[in-house]
Amino acid sequence: MKARTTMMTASVLALALGTAATAQDTIKIGLAPYGLNAEFMQLWTNAAEQHPAVTSGLVELTVFDGRYDALVQQDQFETMITQGFDAIVFAPIDVEAGATAVQLAHDAGIPVVGSNTRVNSDLLTSYVGSDDVQAGYLEAKAVLDKMGCTGAVVVIEGPIGQSAQIQRGEGNEKALAECPEVTVLEQQTANWSRAEAQSLMENWLTSHGENIKGVIAQNDEMALGAIEAIKAAGMDVSDFAIAGVDGVTDALNAVKAGQMASILQDGAAQAQGAIDVAIKAVKPDYEPMSEIWSQYPDMPWNGGTDAEYNVPWTPVTAENVDDLLAARQ
Repeated sequence: MKARTTMMTASVLALALGTAATAQDTIKIGLAPYGLNAEFMQLWTNAAEQHPAVTSGLVELTVFDGRYDALVQQDQFETMITQGFDAIVFAPIDVEAGATAVQLAHDAGIPVVGSNTRVNSDLLTSYVGSDDVQAGYLEAKAVLDKMGCTGAVVVIEGPIGQSAQIQRGEGNEKALAECPEVTVLEQQTANWSRAEAQSLMENWLTSHGENIKGVIAQNDEMALGAIEAIKAAGMDVSDFAIAGVDGVTDALNAVKAGQMASILQDGAAQAQGAIDVAIKAVKPDYEPMSEIWSQYPDMPWNGGTDAEYNVPWTPVTAENVDDLLAARQ
């Protein structure tokens, strides 16, 4: 009995040591999206959770819902620092306020990789996202081209102070400058929200009626809200030029129905690319496990040390919309 007990003790000790070694080898990464209410950030987050390094157990990924609040995100960074996370992937709600959180992590020796939205900090290990100025230009141009560069538009903005709102706004202005005869009747934030955009558009239709010829919405959710308001007012959606950004599922269907234009933002590539870069910052000999680097040969891995990785946009067209929808199944 005594020998058996000793053998069992040795076995338990070996198992414990093996478990400790495994836990030590596991890389703890915190994923910090600005909020998870809408489909785009859900797709971005789901893609991160499906990264091969996560599903294989190399990475333990913890998701923190920022709830569209910069202070909440800062508190979450403090939690990750206290709990000894190895790296953080950060999509901030505010371009300025997010810098404080990055500073805290940097001071604690934790690398931070930005993704999707930007932060005004030079302490990021890298940034994996897309050019929002280009997106803002492309969506506004789609609206203005349909209008023939004449008439009046309304602009529905993202959360004020977030990088996507700022940069897509710059792109919107660039396109509008090319059409000096176009008037901007209203410009206001709907905070990426379909419901808020619907309410705004209802008010604007009451104030301006058929004078509104175009709707430049800085994301698809808000464009879809504007469409709902137009329908609720008994007006014909085809009488308006409407565009958004992201390529969420309902927007793809609306493009297919001829109701709006959209530009697909590949959140999956952004999130998985950011996970690869974050692992590299912790494990110098790491080679990327995501397929996105072969999917976008114009965005080479370059050893995972580039300061910025720019995922291309994909304009949604009648020719590619079915394939894009099929990819969501």
